[in-house]
Amino acid sequence: MSKILLVEDDEQLARNLIKFLTGEGCQVTHASGQTEGLAAFSAARFDCVLLDVSLTDGNGFAVCAAIRTASDVPVIFLTASADEACTVAGFEFGADDYIGKPFRPRELIARMKNAMRKHQRSSPELVCQDICIDPAKGTVTKGGNELFLSALEYRLLLVFLTNKNQLLSRDKLIDELWSVSSEFVSDNTLNVYIKRLREKIEDDPQNPVLLKTVRGMGYKAVDA
Repeated sequence: MSKILLVEDDEQLARNLIKFLTGEGCQVTHASGQTEGLAAFSAARFDCVLLDVSLTDGNGFAVCAAIRTASDVPVIFLTASADEACTVAGFEFGADDYIGKPFRPRELIARMKNAMRKHQRSSPELVCQDICIDPAKGTVTKGGNELFLSALEYRLLLVFLTNKNQLLSRDKLIDELWSVSSEFVSDNTLNVYIKRLREKIEDDPQNPVLLKTVRGMGYKAVDA
């Protein structure tokens, strides 16, 4: 079952799309605005994001940009703003496709499937020691056994493994978490997530060998 995030402020259109997509076997989470959309994205993992440009409390371009800082999940704009400038802007912010309203539901399904297939083919596994992330499936395993991480724990680990063996400052990590949670992330919040992540990925969280602290500088995922 594909998990879809629909960010759309037209309630009637949203209801119709949810009904149609559910009938096609999708699980749909609906958000009506920028803040709600980013909160929903930070709380769960999705296979595709359907996104309007004009939102009640912001715009879809900002949502797309924030998503792209943390994930390569397919993003498809659904909008009445089908002029060339908006289309180009959508792609520049990292969208995978751009569909003008009104659109044919069957065409939407076909283009969603196409975007998700491309995503699966272009998302190689990320491995560090015995930890493996499969971005296409959104799964994390340790020694072949699946780990169950929260959405922010997953994205924090994704940042570390994408930048394996590179020093990441606390400010960099806070920026990464803040961009997808849409809420201010403090030093203490980062400490909590680092601690929780180590409890799940390290054999001995008190003496970490994968997620190392570099005193006074930040953290590093070490591929020993």
